[in-house]
Amino acid sequence: MSEADFSLESPSGVFVAVVGSSGVGKDSLIAYARQALHPDPRFVFVRRTVTRTAYVELEDHDSLSLAAFEDAEALGRFAMTWEAHGLRYGLPSSIHDDMAAGKVVTANISRKMLKMARQVFQRLQIVEITAPTEVRAQRLAARGRESAAAVEARLNRSVVPVAGPDVVQIENAGTLSEAGEQLAGLLRSLAS
Repeated sequence: MSEADFSLESPSGVFVAVVGSSGVGKDSLIAYARQALHPDPRFVFVRRTVTRTAYVELEDHDSLSLAAFEDAEALGRFAMTWEAHGLRYGLPSSIHDDMAAGKVVTANISRKMLKMARQVFQRLQIVEITAPTEVRAQRLAARGRESAAAVEARLNRSVVPVAGPDVVQIENAGTLSEAGEQLAGLLRSLAS
């Protein structure tokens, strides 16, 4: 999909794009915030669709084969799609309805999609999650999804920090509750 395929949202809702390098704990922090804010209907936590089987204990996403993903994309079932690490990712088109209803919509997206997100959503809050390299290395190894060489390649990937007035950074180097409360608190402030 091109940037022109997206319509601008009502300014009443806010899209919270959570980004960060592999192993910083994006999914864990989002899960913590989801639990902390449940069952408040002002908050929506988006399940991505990925062309990979989900590891239930580690990730929260829907899985589709590549062919099924491409069919859904052609039918307009995604608000945004992208490719990373040899996989396809998509966010459901229901985001548009949630934004129009004034909700705080949170999703884990690729930082390379931020330019498009800034153009698509009139209200955008970017949350960049960070963690020291040694913490990321431990988390990536604990996931057990990749070889030691693949983990090393992820750790050595050059990443430029996200900049702009719409960016907040949260370091996730301590306990899950410390960084999780920061994220939940930010989301609460956006719903005010």
